[in-house]
Amino acid sequence: MGIFFISDTHFGHEKIMDYENRPFSSIDEMDKAIIDRWNEVVSDDDKVILVGDFSSYDLEKNKDILSSLKGKKILVKGNHDTESEDYYRQCGFDSVYSYPIIVDEFFIVSHEPMYLNKNMPYANIYGHVHANCSYKDVSEQSICVCVERINYTPISFDEIKRKMLECRS
Repeated sequence: MGIFFISDTHFGHEKIMDYENRPFSSIDEMDKAIIDRWNEVVSDDDKVILVGDFSSYDLEKNKDILSSLKGKKILVKGNHDTESEDYYRQCGFDSVYSYPIIVDEFFIVSHEPMYLNKNMPYANIYGHVHANCSYKDVSEQSICVCVERINYTPISFDEIKRKMLECRS
């Protein structure tokens, strides 16, 4: 069983394509690309942590999307995920968190980037900033998993750890 991360899918959010220069001509094309790429790398036995800003659709459409995605799905809510935790469980998430979570005793998973310094024993997996060049894709202590930075494809936890270790060299 693998663990994957992805953030800011914004299914159904038409303006996000313009705001973030997403390379799609329609919402349908964007949604399909994210779903297809997700299912190319994730198996039914894997766990995927969606680090916020899931969808603009209604409950029924969200159920359809989540049922089409492989893996056990966990949501760490973002600023656009304004419904209750119960709502997102009804959509099909296996677990929903309104606050950051810790994975593997060391990685803080939060929608928005957190302040860390070199003396802190933690690393941050975050989203929210999309392709904003003020933030690095990856550093020794952080990685952004916004779809724009990971080719609209969930990234494995092993790949995250490898990329962060490479920054130490």
